[in-house]
Amino acid sequence: MSSIDAQRPLYEIKANLFKGLAHPFRIRILELLSASPEVSVADLQQQTGLEASHLSQHLSVLRRYRLVTSERRASHVYYRLANTQVAEMLAVARALLLELSKTEGAYLAASDALAMPAGVAS
Repeated sequence: MSSIDAQRPLYEIKANLFKGLAHPFRIRILELLSASPEVSVADLQQQTGLEASHLSQHLSVLRRYRLVTSERRASHVYYRLANTQVAEMLAVARALLLELSKTEGAYLAASDALAMPAGVAS
């Protein structure tokens, strides 16, 4: 954490973290990195289908928010999660989303049960 971050309320720092996560492709990149110790840029490009320039922009955002680190070896660049807690955060988010979808499904089923029978005017 930088000295500037130390002077800001934690909720602002958290909000900025979530800004870094606020794109589906960035989440996908983090999921791919969660599944392997490291992944080359070429593999990330192949697995996401992103153009090199777009992938580079997303990786830059993830580096800025310190979610990933990179290492150049010869002509290849490899990325890894900066911290194992990033993978844990994604797992918690997945579990939360599954729970929310179950709850939403229960609400939909309950509302379907309360729906008016066909042909009955309200």
